[in-house]
Amino acid sequence: MSGPRERVPPPLLKRRLPSGRGAMLQPNVTGDGDARLTARFWVLVLATGVAAGLLGAAMMWILFTVEHAAFGVNGNQGGFTDAVARAAGWRRVTPLLIAGVFGGVAWYLLRRFTPGQKSEVDEVLWTGEGRLSVRRSLGTSVISEIVIGLGASLGREAAPKLLGAVAGSVFSGWLGMTPGQTRLLVACGAGAGLASVYNVPLGGALFAAEVLIGSMNLPVVLPALVCSTTATWVAWIYLPRHQTYPGIPDYAYDSRILVWAMIAGPIMGVLAAGYIRLIGWISHHRVTGWPSLFAPFVAFGILAAIALAFPQLYGNGKGMAHDAFLGLGTIGLLAALAILKPLVTALCLSSGASGGLFTPVMSTGAVLGGALGSLWGLMWPGSSVGAYAMIGAAAMIGAGMQAPLAALVLVLELTGTGLGLVVPMIVATALATAVTRWIDGYSIYSARLTAPAHPAVADGRRHHVGVVTGGPVPGAPGDR
Repeated sequence: MSGPRERVPPPLLKRRLPSGRGAMLQPNVTGDGDARLTARFWVLVLATGVAAGLLGAAMMWILFTVEHAAFGVNGNQGGFTDAVARAAGWRRVTPLLIAGVFGGVAWYLLRRFTPGQKSEVDEVLWTGEGRLSVRRSLGTSVISEIVIGLGASLGREAAPKLLGAVAGSVFSGWLGMTPGQTRLLVACGAGAGLASVYNVPLGGALFAAEVLIGSMNLPVVLPALVCSTTATWVAWIYLPRHQTYPGIPDYAYDSRILVWAMIAGPIMGVLAAGYIRLIGWISHHRVTGWPSLFAPFVAFGILAAIALAFPQLYGNGKGMAHDAFLGLGTIGLLAALAILKPLVTALCLSSGASGGLFTPVMSTGAVLGGALGSLWGLMWPGSSVGAYAMIGAAAMIGAGMQAPLAALVLVLELTGTGLGLVVPMIVATALATAVTRWIDGYSIYSARLTAPAHPAVADGRRHHVGVVTGGPVPGAPGDR
């Protein structure tokens, strides 16, 4: 049996308690591993948080400016979906066609003049040393926010997540951080970018630890919390301090909801696995080369035609999720949106467009939960459709990210309510995540990874580059 582990760096108090046992017997109280939490590192954690908050606010300024110019979005007259619904047919279609032309040309030129440069946070963390291209990442982020503001069915969080990670990458390079410190700083920056634009400091920290690093040890959780909280606070200089989905009722627990969660959770897991496979297939068969100049125009044109009947499909899906959380919408509408949203999101990705998947997947879970809950209410009435929608959102995004803790906290922070639904929400999310893992094991992030340059990655022989503990590359055939 090996002796007690020694913590590095050592604690200030050298003498142990009378038992003689070390503090590191508690599994999460580990040493720093290859990411030493030095004073210089903590300075960079704060700097990364500040940068992530400023960059997140800047990306949202671009998004909101484009939304206002394209659709006349005005906070006093409702949100983005309301503005789209009020717009005449031609004004609803034109911005998406403009997005197709602009996005096709801009992405083609960016990729042509930045070949081989890295702008995928997940890839550089899981298969590399965490270094990102500033030019490629900044260009991708700005183009993405403009196109989403014009109506593309993609998530707005990808840009701030990427730029927060870039900040960590740049700062670590300036001060010569080790590869382990760089990876941790990049992950913290990515979580902080997500936190800043959605006002979810705890969810952003859990995203960095659970999804990007895959460890809940103190040397990971502490800098993630500090970075995400700093970014959220800094972003308040421009972004609102209230929750992203305001006005959601505080739904109460009842037995019919718990029974529904036990049934709906596995269903959500199966459908999430299918959604992830769709995203993975599309990501590896997206249009490339010169046809990518025109593919976004065609894809966005198809989206515009479908959205003449379903304006909720414009943008990242925030509006349709909000309505579902409020209990609005018929069974037919909710079911139609649950089918169409994944399809139009996949259509946009297939054209070569870049964007996030967090809100599109979560909103799909919300309307799917609302539809299934409405059907359940026909057999066992008495509960609000909004309660089912919140549980569905957590289950779908938990299964989609393969991160149930982060998903639960994110839904609670995004809505500012839901504590009464915690038990059925946990049940549905745990079941959905377990079923998706059992069926396949990929997530919406690992499914999008490009083909590896090193063949050992594909068959699971190359190991995950972790910060504290290692493991196989997420989603590789060898970890099934």
